[in-house]
Amino acid sequence: MTAHVQQLRTLMRQEGIQAFITPSTDPHAGEYIPERWKSRRWISGFTGSAGTAVVTLDQAALWTDSRYFIQATEQLQGTDFQLMREKIEGTPTIAAWLGSVLPQGSTVAVDGWVNTVSEVEQLRNDLTLYGIRLRTDLDPYAQIWTDRPAAPLHKAFVQPLEYSGERAASKLTRIREQIGNAALVVSSLEEIAWTLNLRADDVAYTPFVLSYLIITPTEATLFIYDEKLTPEVQEYLRSEGVSTRGYTDILDAARSLTLPALVEPEKTNYAVYEAVQTPVRKASPIGQMLIYKNATEIRCFRNAMEKDGVAMVKWMKWTLEYVPKGGQTELSLAAKLEAFRREQPLCMGISFESIMGYAHHGAIVHYDPTPETDIPVLPEGLLLIDSGGQYLDGTTDITRTIPLGPLTWEMRRDYTLDLRGFINLGRAVFPKGTCGTQLDTLARMEMWRYGLNYLHGTGHGVGQFMSVHEAIDLHQFRMQWRPQPLLPGMVITDEPGIYIEGSHGVRHEDTMLVVNADFSGEGGRALEPAGQPCDASEAPGLTFGPYYTFEHLTLCPILTSPILVDWLTADERRWFNHYQQTVYDRLCPRLDEEHRQWLYEVTRPI
Repeated sequence: MTAHVQQLRTLMRQEGIQAFITPSTDPHAGEYIPERWKSRRWISGFTGSAGTAVVTLDQAALWTDSRYFIQATEQLQGTDFQLMREKIEGTPTIAAWLGSVLPQGSTVAVDGWVNTVSEVEQLRNDLTLYGIRLRTDLDPYAQIWTDRPAAPLHKAFVQPLEYSGERAASKLTRIREQIGNAALVVSSLEEIAWTLNLRADDVAYTPFVLSYLIITPTEATLFIYDEKLTPEVQEYLRSEGVSTRGYTDILDAARSLTLPALVEPEKTNYAVYEAVQTPVRKASPIGQMLIYKNATEIRCFRNAMEKDGVAMVKWMKWTLEYVPKGGQTELSLAAKLEAFRREQPLCMGISFESIMGYAHHGAIVHYDPTPETDIPVLPEGLLLIDSGGQYLDGTTDITRTIPLGPLTWEMRRDYTLDLRGFINLGRAVFPKGTCGTQLDTLARMEMWRYGLNYLHGTGHGVGQFMSVHEAIDLHQFRMQWRPQPLLPGMVITDEPGIYIEGSHGVRHEDTMLVVNADFSGEGGRALEPAGQPCDASEAPGLTFGPYYTFEHLTLCPILTSPILVDWLTADERRWFNHYQQTVYDRLCPRLDEEHRQWLYEVTRPI
């Protein structure tokens, strides 16, 4: 990494700049990005999915969030980079740090292709306070990264109507109703994939197509490398009213727009934005459209979750049998789980690199085992596994914490407290207009009583054969304010966690569907969803309705041996036993007798 930093500094001197900022994104503001744009990893050596590297002529620093504090500390050892812990008291912002180490009149540069409009404008305003100028026209990695990977050219393919539930032409009509007499410039790969029912393998774990899309009242143009288009896809796009141009034609097309063009500053890179003659800064309507799953998508989600549950049951049983025999490591267990998933029909791979954290690695929130960090898994302590699958009919995201043998009392305490938070959020009933921030406390309140907390969000949206982190700026559970109301058809995770550095981590996670609450139970209480969305009904005295709750799409047992059962309330135990029974009932038809018997034993009521 030191050699890479020195190459960058040489170029900086040639360009007359005093600092360069490298984010973790690509031209499409993606979370998971093609290898070509992993410049922050190349310059710093830090492999986490979130972080920003800043290099001056004599110093360097890297900002990342709490998920990666432990990982970054390890990976930055021996490099030029100082770790900056975001959102921790005393940590300066990037602009404030640069203001403290650079003289007034300095020039800082970013690449306008991989920084959004909002990021550039905020940074420019912040740097101005310190008398520092910002450049946006420099991509140093085009010169110094000599073996930089090319842009991905995988073939695009169509997501069939039997899984998407709505034609692209219909979606384009709905989008045009929202934008009126204007153009819409779409940079988000998530929004393009949903709109056109088009997928590819351009991004690891996420079936997105590297492209741009411009929609006008009369035309829709996809900007894509020709090598990615098969005759079948070309014919499909024509039949849906979509023409194509080269990927690199986007700037010329943006400059030639005569209509006002809607551009979302948080999702559009600065280079494209600058090319638009009459930009209208406005959120794309597509983001709000794709978070509501239609009946076909919901049916497909349920089917995908049953298949994923089968894979998880097989893996859990296998793990509990084979770890005591010895020879297993974090990587071997992750490979085994992926193999079980790939046995399932329509499986297209995994939805993210499995977080397989044994013992103290479980306390690293987003720990991905590597050959350098891989450790043996022993028949003792806890194993935290956060993983997911990509199926043509759905995307899955699930976390389970596996007891492998003797546990300390603290491990059982944390397992139980985290489970209570998981249950209380997952069984919530709430009126229309409620957002995820208002419910987030339900997941944390029991652990707060013991002075425990976590800094990551409690839940995020999940796409339907798309991103495992869907519309990440909209529906979420987190302490920070997110105003998006939770409404039927949205899919969101429930994943509180407890992490004890140097010892263990615990997390329980399900993917859930927002559904109407049914108050036809005794005394007008809301019934527990039984695997199907309930019809809304009004009990006597019901006010401020309608009311909603969650259907747990994830179907996988939660192992009970670590639970301090006396700590659960009667309602919590009732909900938990109901969930376990639902898992058994739904998965049994897909399992052989050996696995049915195992599942029966681990889902017995507590």
